[in-house]
Amino acid sequence: MNLFLKIFLWFLAAIALMVGMVVFLNWTVQTEPVVSRWRNSITTQMTIYAATAAQVHDKEGEMGLNDFLDRIRNAGTVSEVSVIGSDGALKYGIAADLDSYRPLAAKSFESGETEIETIPLVAIAGKKYTLNNGSSFVLVLRWERPQMTPFFGESPLRFVRFGVLIFAAFLLCWALARYLSSPIGKIRRATRKLADGDLKTRVADEIGNRRDELAELAVDFDVMAERIESLINSQKRLSRDVSHELRSPLARMNVALEIAKQKSNGDIAPMLDRIDTESRRLNEMISSLLTLSKLETGSQDFEKYDVDLKELLEDIASDADFEAKANGRSVKIIEADKCSVTGSETLLQSAIENVLRNAVRYTTEGTTVEVSLKSIGDKAYVKIRDFGGGVPEDEIGNLFRPFYRVGEARERKTGGIGLGLAIAEQAIKAHKGTIHASNTDDGLIVEIALTCNGDQILKS
Repeated sequence: MNLFLKIFLWFLAAIALMVGMVVFLNWTVQTEPVVSRWRNSITTQMTIYAATAAQVHDKEGEMGLNDFLDRIRNAGTVSEVSVIGSDGALKYGIAADLDSYRPLAAKSFESGETEIETIPLVAIAGKKYTLNNGSSFVLVLRWERPQMTPFFGESPLRFVRFGVLIFAAFLLCWALARYLSSPIGKIRRATRKLADGDLKTRVADEIGNRRDELAELAVDFDVMAERIESLINSQKRLSRDVSHELRSPLARMNVALEIAKQKSNGDIAPMLDRIDTESRRLNEMISSLLTLSKLETGSQDFEKYDVDLKELLEDIASDADFEAKANGRSVKIIEADKCSVTGSETLLQSAIENVLRNAVRYTTEGTTVEVSLKSIGDKAYVKIRDFGGGVPEDEIGNLFRPFYRVGEARERKTGGIGLGLAIAEQAIKAHKGTIHASNTDDGLIVEIALTCNGDQILKS
């Protein structure tokens, strides 16, 4: 569950709890006063009803009394009306449960006051009255307890009110959750961009005018990104400057070496040949460093023209296959769609060749490196697969770093100098393409994606 949803649900739960507490407190606070007023009202009305019943009974007799009792019953708040005699018998009216009324009537006969017995949702009240002839009766009424007004009222619009409250709660919770989580999402996206190599990434301006801890985190992120950019640029500049400075003494050393070879005798010739070999390797490393530096900084200008990618791939694969057979390996094109791209043939050749030579170097002896070119829509995908067992998953992301070599591949015999894949990545990026590696069941596959010239994508 993401942070936005967690914050949203917590806010929603808090509002729901708060509304529930308001309803509960409203009910508990108002219930007792309402009941107390209700009992007082019953006492007052029972006194009036009993006095009226005595007058009606005296003047109009049984018929008038029954009419009066009906009028009380039809008032709406009284569900049963009955008159009980001193012997406990029902004289007039209706009593659904006479046995439960008799104790109340007995108490009223004894006290002469209004007696009330409250049970859930109803109250039974009895009041004694006496006729002119001395006969006594108890008027017993069953009162319905008044109900609390619903929180949203009794109007048909109460459902609309409830819906508006829910909508407002959702809207408020969504706004608060978005306000709190949005900067985190922006910082997360900026972190990913920085991890992908975009050293110009900054995020503080996107946060706005906030003055909280998240704004401070964004500022700290920008400081960190600026420092990382400065360090990496310094590293690149150092590599470039060192490479430039080494070119001249290396050239002079090669001239001196040639002169030494001419004047040497047979005893030191092997040592001079060794020096020559190491000198060539050093020159190759410096050239690669300069190429990588130019690609990373974008200072290398190259002419762009249509390049037949299929033809280029076939030439590279043919040369690589020739070299691989000397080491018991081979290279095979398993699929090749015809398409062309706009860019530098030299850079594209260097990128594909570096990847392919790397695959040939690490594929198991006796296996074949598989190469394919497939066009889908406006994209061309070059895939190069070897059967060398792959690399640890946690190291795949480092394959395209300069001077990075996996584990035992650091030996000079197989490891190269660790710049080939880095140069390949920068060359592909210069063509607005992508390159990435992934493990297979028994090796490694590197995929290069480039944009084809739309009207020239043809199936072979």
